Amino acid sequence: MKKQSLYLLVSVLVPLCILVVAGAQENMTAVDNSVFGKPERTRAVFRHESHNEKAKIDDCNECHHVYKGRKKLEDASSEDKRCSDCHGPTNSGGAPSLRKAFHLNCRGCHEKSGKGPVMCGECHLKENRR
Repeated sequence: MKKQSLYLLVSVLVPLCILVVAGAQENMTAVDNSVFGKPERTRAVFRHESHNEKAKIDDCNECHHVYKGRKKLEDASSEDKRCSDCHGPTNSGGAPSLRKAFHLNCRGCHEKSGKGPVMCGECHLKENRR
């Protein structure tokens, strides 16, 4: 009986946690920079849902990627994790530092597509302080 209750509890809580994380990203307006301790710049403006609609990004793993070794897994998504779960304050193994990862992924995509901000002050707005 206890085992069945545990399975039921897990089967309800896991999907609920995933929905909470997904919902939090939809309402996101800025990149969380609290992991940096004393950030040099303000939080980068990032309106998750409107960005993805405007950029026509349908696949979460476009940004929420997963790597095994140095190979990107095409059908895997890390949307249930924070970027800082895999990217630390400095480069580690094959993973770039968190700051570098943001700049490679975000600014890199903007440069490649020829759309979106690429200069520091275009994302890190002075009025976007905590």
